[in-house]
Amino acid sequence: MAREISSVGVIGLGTMGAGIAEVLARSGVSVVAVEIDDDGVHRGRGHLEHSTERAVSGGKLDADGRSALLDRIRYTTSLAELSDVDLVIEAIPENLEAKSDVFAQLDKITGTDTIFVSNTSSLSITEIGVHTARPGKVVGMHFFNPAPILKLVEIVRTVVTEPEVVTDVVAFAERLGKTPVVIGDRAGFIANALLFGYLNHAVRMYEQRYATREDLDAAMRFGCGYPMGPLALLDLIGLDTAYEILDTMYHQSRNRLHAPAPLLKQMITAGLLGRKTGQGFYTYDEPDSPTVTDAVTASISDTATAREVRKVGVVGTGTMATGIVEVFAKRGYEVILRARSAEKAAASVARVKKSLDKAVVKGRLSEEDAAAALGRISPAVEFEELADVDLVVEAVAEDLAVKQAVFAALDDVVKPGAVLATTTSSLPVIECAAATSRPSDVVGVHFFNPAPVMKLVEVVSTIATAPDVIATVDAVCAAVGKHPVHCGDRAGFIVNALLFPYLNDAVKMLEAHYAEADDIDTAMKVGCGLPMGPFELLDVVGLDVSLAIQRTLFNEFREEGFAPAPLLEHLVTAGRLGRKTGKGFKDYSAR
Repeated sequence: MAREISSVGVIGLGTMGAGIAEVLARSGVSVVAVEIDDDGVHRGRGHLEHSTERAVSGGKLDADGRSALLDRIRYTTSLAELSDVDLVIEAIPENLEAKSDVFAQLDKITGTDTIFVSNTSSLSITEIGVHTARPGKVVGMHFFNPAPILKLVEIVRTVVTEPEVVTDVVAFAERLGKTPVVIGDRAGFIANALLFGYLNHAVRMYEQRYATREDLDAAMRFGCGYPMGPLALLDLIGLDTAYEILDTMYHQSRNRLHAPAPLLKQMITAGLLGRKTGQGFYTYDEPDSPTVTDAVTASISDTATAREVRKVGVVGTGTMATGIVEVFAKRGYEVILRARSAEKAAASVARVKKSLDKAVVKGRLSEEDAAAALGRISPAVEFEELADVDLVVEAVAEDLAVKQAVFAALDDVVKPGAVLATTTSSLPVIECAAATSRPSDVVGVHFFNPAPVMKLVEVVSTIATAPDVIATVDAVCAAVGKHPVHCGDRAGFIVNALLFPYLNDAVKMLEAHYAEADDIDTAMKVGCGLPMGPFELLDVVGLDVSLAIQRTLFNEFREEGFAPAPLLEHLVTAGRLGRKTGKGFKDYSAR
């Protein structure tokens, strides 16, 4: 039976420590809150009063409940006042020496059964615990910010942590209304080990001027459903905190992908730490404010005049092609759908009709508008029927030779000045452009599946793409209700280049037996607010598709950390491709 924990000490009342104290007091626990001096106590009390005041105004707490919560917290500047608590949570800054010193002092003050907890997000619990005479009573309890809202708590056991201590802490976390995940002691634990590699990669993209901060953030929000983009999230976390976590991870893993991007160090040196200082990747109206005040980064298309687009051609009959046809037809464009045969063309138009009918049934589209959209679609078999389109979108199979043949055919028949676009998600756009005599008119326009639903479009410019072509695609995206983001012509563009190394890292974590697939999925969904865990997502995408993308990234960048995880390769070889085969990382056959 789990031990009853009724009194808890919290050391450090920064944003995280104050949040933990609030969580504890809200659950009826008596809290002794310790800060280094009176100013620290004043700041910590201010954090708590402000946070609980917002909870009252948001209807999540009533005035009496707030008063009772605050009454359960006693403030002090003396560690000696923790002598009678059942458990102590340390939440001071990420410095091993400072944390170790606190635990060494607690060893002399508290009872022998008191459990010592560190909220560190990256440091070794084992190294902290050896500074006490009771390493078996030391455990990590990593809350996520903001602690009163986020449910995940990573419970980190060392090789000497007593099993009953883990049991007690897990039960305590559940009593607080949290979702605990028990893991071993390694840098970054689950969530940060996966999250910060992705964040660091985004910083490197920005540092290389591959994409703007707005486009990087919008790509992950609209393309993956993430609650925040990577650079906005770094501003929220604090660039100094992110640097320390990455540096710690790198010194343990020696993985170059964890080595902090040089830009982070430069920004920290300049005092640009993110929201807490009022400026990081973005500028805010005041320190600790979420309101961005600086201007949006200029785009290439801002200084170019868009070409007129009235008629659109779409080449292909698959899911993506028919989705794109529907997008344009619903927004008033005349669309020519080119297929290899009249039968395939008719079948594709029928699929568009079925989708439009479904939208009518769900009340998203009137019968009149659906009929009008369908009436704008003309099936075609010959390339010559695309002769007078203003924009043609190629959406055939991801095979470079096939795409090049399409572009060569389009080059022969489509009028001068028409924009030629490819929806490729992984192949070099310049290779398609090279099959034409007009590479300046060729651009990547990567829609996301399902095209009628997903807002994001990656607009990929090659070294030859003309600025007015980018402006044209931007204008068309705006006209059909899509959000364009811009990037250069390299493997993965933005979304896949950021997403798939993170997914690959999750597979490596699983094959190292560090955590179970369900726990990793829970950590990323509950701790980071992601719509799906990495293994759920891999099974949906298809393990064969995921492996092909990861191989493409590795072959382009030759980055050791991008090498596909052996477990991913083995599952594909075994025919376990995810939901489409009934088995992947999880078994769907009995569901």
